[in-house]
Amino acid sequence: MKLMIEPPTWLGDAVMATGAIKKLINNIQPKEVVYFGSPVALALFPNEKKIIDDRKHRIKQFFKLPKVDLFVSFRSSLYSKALALKYGGYTYSVKFPEEIHMVERYNIYINHILKKNLPIYKPTLPFKPKKFTNPTFGIHPGAAYGNSKRWYPKEFAKVANFLGKYGDIIIFGGPGEEKIAQEIEENLRIKNYKNLCGKLSIKELCEYIGGLSGFISNDSGPMHISAAYNVPTVGIFGPTSPKVAYPYCDKNLVIYKDIECSPCYKRECPLKHHNCMKMITAEEVIYKIQQSKIFPI
Repeated sequence: MKLMIEPPTWLGDAVMATGAIKKLINNIQPKEVVYFGSPVALALFPNEKKIIDDRKHRIKQFFKLPKVDLFVSFRSSLYSKALALKYGGYTYSVKFPEEIHMVERYNIYINHILKKNLPIYKPTLPFKPKKFTNPTFGIHPGAAYGNSKRWYPKEFAKVANFLGKYGDIIIFGGPGEEKIAQEIEENLRIKNYKNLCGKLSIKELCEYIGGLSGFISNDSGPMHISAAYNVPTVGIFGPTSPKVAYPYCDKNLVIYKDIECSPCYKRECPLKHHNCMKMITAEEVIYKIQQSKIFPI
């Protein structure tokens, strides 16, 4: 059997789907697997055959894609549905109660396809974690989805100044987030840090995060990478719900203000006040890290 898999588009969603994908492959045992999707998602499968979704020429690409026996998509777009009709297969259209985590949703989806009640396969990534000489903590102030998910650089800097007493600090971020990382640097009082914002590939990002002693992040792809490596992870949530996307690891801490307008899932605050993030302070985050004892400090 030749199997084509379309992972979720966004990095975090793709990470959360990796366990379910492994479950699918382990149970079907296809002779060949082809991954189709966004460059960011496909970077998580470095040793596999991949086809990048050519969004500018989708119709043309549609007729040139290789023949497969089964197509399984973790998306529900019209294009994915068209591919499912072409090949015979499945798109992610199962409805779930709101409180079920995305990792579990993806697993239930694959159970539905396999017609089996299999246990949860947790996210797994193929890259070997980096070994640091000293305890090292990561902070990630970015969020590809939009500004509404971003906590403030000055607050991140305060937390980094605190953690810098117990280990080295690395500032992470993607292309276009260099200004945010620079603002953190300008507010640091410590010297034992590196700013790697915009300097790492997806592979390198996974390797670095996988070797950390702790990670603090907005709701983002790197947060889910951290959880996949079972790194103690602090997730700062504002316009999104932690119920479905909290760090899926043994040691996690969620910072969230359950105010009336949250979660709104908007890229920018529609009410212009951004209280879901403004109400979170560095002092609160530091206190909760100390109380939870998830970090080796």
